[in-house]
Amino acid sequence: QGEPVRVLVTGAAGQIAYSLLYSIAKGDVFGKDQPLILVLLDITPMMTVLEGVVMELQDCALPLLREVIPTDKEEVAFKDLDIAILVGSMPRREGMERKDLLKANVKIFKSQGAALDKYAKKTVKVVVVGNPANTNCLIASKSAPSIPKENFSCLTRLDHNRAKSQIALKLGVTANDVKNVIIWGNHSSTQYPDVNHAKVNVKGKEVGVYEAIKDDSWLKGDFILTVQQRGAAVIKARKLSSAMSAAKAICDHVRDIWFGTPAGEFVSMGVISDGNSYGVPEDLLYSFPVVIKDKTWKFVEGLPINDFSREKMDLTAKELTEEKETAVEFLSSA
Repeated sequence: QGEPVRVLVTGAAGQIAYSLLYSIAKGDVFGKDQPLILVLLDITPMMTVLEGVVMELQDCALPLLREVIPTDKEEVAFKDLDIAILVGSMPRREGMERKDLLKANVKIFKSQGAALDKYAKKTVKVVVVGNPANTNCLIASKSAPSIPKENFSCLTRLDHNRAKSQIALKLGVTANDVKNVIIWGNHSSTQYPDVNHAKVNVKGKEVGVYEAIKDDSWLKGDFILTVQQRGAAVIKARKLSSAMSAAKAICDHVRDIWFGTPAGEFVSMGVISDGNSYGVPEDLLYSFPVVIKDKTWKFVEGLPINDFSREKMDLTAKELTEEKETAVEFLSSA
C-alpha cells in the first residue's frame, strides 16, 4: 500500500469537517488503497469535542486510517503535510462588518501560512474553504513565500456543483450529464456562474446548455441568482450552513487535484490569476476554469467571452481587488 498521505483538516471539530472526515478516511478522495494519516486542528476550547470526533473515526474501523492526530498546536498540525484543507475560519457574527471579519481572518491565515512555510512539505497542496475563502487563500499564500503560489487554491467547487445541478434539474437529466460549467471570480454573491461553454448530454447527444434549455432569460436571470444565493437559502431553511454539500465539493476538488480532471472536462477552482488570458488583474485569487494533470492545474484558454460575461467577470474582480487591498493593509499590522 505504500507510504501514507498526510492530510490536515482545520476547523476539525466543526460541522463541515464532521461530514468531510469520514469521506476522506474511507478512501473517497485519495483512492481505496491509499493509507492516510489525518491531522485534526482546532482551537483549544474545541479539544474536548475533537476527542469525540477522534473516537468516532476510531469506531468507524476504517482500514486506510493509519493514525489520527488531534491538536491545537500549529507546529504539530502543519508538520510534513502532503495536503492541507483549511476549513476553520472566523465566522461572521450578527452585526459584524465585513471589514471586522476580514481582519480576524487575516490574523488566522497569516499564522497558518507561516506555519505551512515553516513545517509543511514544499510540495504541499493547500485548499482554503473558510470564508472569505479567496482572500484568506491569498493571505495564506503570501505568508508562505517558499511554497509555490500555484499550490494554493480555494473552494468554488460547491458553486460549480450548484450550477451543474440547477441545469440538470431544469432539463430532467442527471448532474453527470452536464459538464464544463464555470464559476468566475469570488466565492461570494458576486460570483458569475457561466454556462456559455457548458455542454449537456440529452438523449445521447451532446448539446450546448443555451441550445438545450431554450430560455435565455432564465439562464441570464434566475439561474445566476439561485446559484449566487444558494448558501443563504440553505441557511434560511436549515438554520445551519451547507455542510454536507460543502464536504462533497471539497472531496471533488481535492480528488481532481490528486488524480486530474477527466478528458474533455474542466472544473472551477480559485487560483492565482497571474498569467491568465481573460483580462483578470494579476495577483488575485480568482475562480477560473482549469484542467488538472500530474497534480498541476492549467487555465482553460481561448474561451470567447461575450459582453454580458465580461461585465460580470469584471464586477467580481473589482470586489476581490477591494477585499485584497483591505486584507493587505491588515497583513502589515497583523
